[in-house]
Amino acid sequence: MPDPTTQANYLQIFTQHVDFDWTLDFANQIVEGTATHTLLAQESGVEEVIFDTADLEISEVQVEGRAVQFALGERHKVMGSALHVPLAPIIGANSTVKVTISYRTTKGSTALQWLAKEQTQGKQFSYLFSQCQPIYARALAPLQDTPSLKITYAAKVASVLPVLLSAIRVSPPSEGPAHDGKTIGKDVVTYVYTQPVGIPSYLIAIASGNVRYKPFPPIEGRSWKSGVWAEPELLDASYWEFSEDTGRFLAKEEDIIGPYKFGVYDVLVLPPSFPYGGMENACLSFLTPTLLAGDRTLVDVVVHELTHSWFGNGVTHAEATHFWLNEGWTTYIERLLQQFLHSSAERGFQYIIGSAALYEALGNYVDKPKYQRLVIDFEPGEDPDDAYSSIPYEKGANFLFYLEKTLGGLDVFLPYIRDYVSTFQGKSITTWDWKAHLYAYFERHGGQEKLDALNSVDWDKWFYGEGLKLPVEPSYDTTLAESAYSLAARWDASRTISDVNKLDFAASDVEGYNSNQKIVFFERLATYAPLPSAHIEHLGALYDAATSPNAEIRLRFYNVALKEPQSSVALDFASHALKWVTGRDGTGVVKGRMKFCRPTFRAAGRVDSTLAKEYFLRSKEEFHPIARKLIEKDLASV
Repeated sequence: MPDPTTQANYLQIFTQHVDFDWTLDFANQIVEGTATHTLLAQESGVEEVIFDTADLEISEVQVEGRAVQFALGERHKVMGSALHVPLAPIIGANSTVKVTISYRTTKGSTALQWLAKEQTQGKQFSYLFSQCQPIYARALAPLQDTPSLKITYAAKVASVLPVLLSAIRVSPPSEGPAHDGKTIGKDVVTYVYTQPVGIPSYLIAIASGNVRYKPFPPIEGRSWKSGVWAEPELLDASYWEFSEDTGRFLAKEEDIIGPYKFGVYDVLVLPPSFPYGGMENACLSFLTPTLLAGDRTLVDVVVHELTHSWFGNGVTHAEATHFWLNEGWTTYIERLLQQFLHSSAERGFQYIIGSAALYEALGNYVDKPKYQRLVIDFEPGEDPDDAYSSIPYEKGANFLFYLEKTLGGLDVFLPYIRDYVSTFQGKSITTWDWKAHLYAYFERHGGQEKLDALNSVDWDKWFYGEGLKLPVEPSYDTTLAESAYSLAARWDASRTISDVNKLDFAASDVEGYNSNQKIVFFERLATYAPLPSAHIEHLGALYDAATSPNAEIRLRFYNVALKEPQSSVALDFASHALKWVTGRDGTGVVKGRMKFCRPTFRAAGRVDSTLAKEYFLRSKEEFHPIARKLIEKDLASV
């Protein structure tokens, strides 16, 4: 069946390659230029090609250099407007045709966020970045916007600020002078890129701002290069945070899974309105600045994004129904890597950290149980962002972890993983393609014994199960979590002591904890009944959690403080949390990552919906359009 989120006729004729020629206009906040598609017909008698667009102004369309009369369909609120381009003469099967579309973006483009200089770290220059997943590439360029297709692309981008793309830079060189030695913010430089590896449209990405590059140390025996991009003010901190681990993580993953195909693996630390922890854009992972914890404890996000080079960017879900194939596999492998680099205890610890987000997400969809499923059958035109949560990540990873155990452990499962990647690299697949390959592999490598093991799996419960629990309760190595669990239990038991001055807790309780152990402590505490208000105030002050600069810790503390919406402490901390998330706490920095802003607005909204809506309305333009849309939906339901 065709992708339910696209109006393109890609089953009849599809894009193989796109050449972009863009000019960035920061004054008017538009991208203007052309997209030239090289298309291949899959059947005879193709009369037209249909592209996806959203909030684009189309000025001209040429077919093989001849202007044609195009038609832009009525706007669908999710899928945008279909662009119909007639093909004359009608082309036959296996014929190619070039279509050039001249267009410009508009301020309604969901894919783009244009930041004023005040919203950047340096506060000297404007900034632009894109976010095309899941279906917003059509708001950057007219495309057949479906992950069912893999396309190559090349681009020329003229800009007064340095430009980065999800591709390999041809010129000017990354390690040369910034902006080719020209004056940043004044002189126009044309940046040239090429992406020779086929990727889904959602991985097309652009960023432009006052950014600098610093290469990571090369890894012996590896041909790829890696480094970090950031504004000058954050470059040293970003390099310190990621330089020690990124290269060795990527090398280790090659050893375990197979070759890295993309040639370059860079990371870009974005301004704070970026709505995700990271985005696995090919050759260039986008990262949130909230990862700059100063202790390298949050670099697992980089592990996650680089793992997408195999699972998502390499083997891609065919459409949104099968999104778990991207995120479940990536999360599973990310944690497997922790075992190879550290220990099985570290692997189990990551599952423990993720479990709180899973159960929270399952709880958020009690009224929409369809979105609690691993495989979600989307209706045509249904917004896949409505289902975006931790479920495909965590439920998917737990499912694969369960299969690993069911089939006999890692010695049996790892060779299968390598075969899975080599079989489907460069392809877009469904859950059913994956399952068929799984059965075929273990029939060849284990026979009836392994088939019996697979037949013992309740596939329907894993794929379509709803509710607040996993089909099979997992068992992890909890070694690294025991101390945090014990401390949380002590706090729970302390509720009988009304005078907090008589509590036997001290700041030294958590002095030996890293950030992740503190996160697990607060997540465990949140599973108990709400503590008395005085206890929560004491807790926040004693462990500096109420003022922690680490957003992961601050979020978990607010989960504890706001758990009982009618309590006096929740009323106090709702305002505290809203100031923090909107940057009105004296920092001026919004917490644009949806992992932080959405649950904070939801929790504060349950305490005081009027206050939460007031803070959001005052700050909404500082959040990314995707986050803005979803926060509005969240607050409408509280």
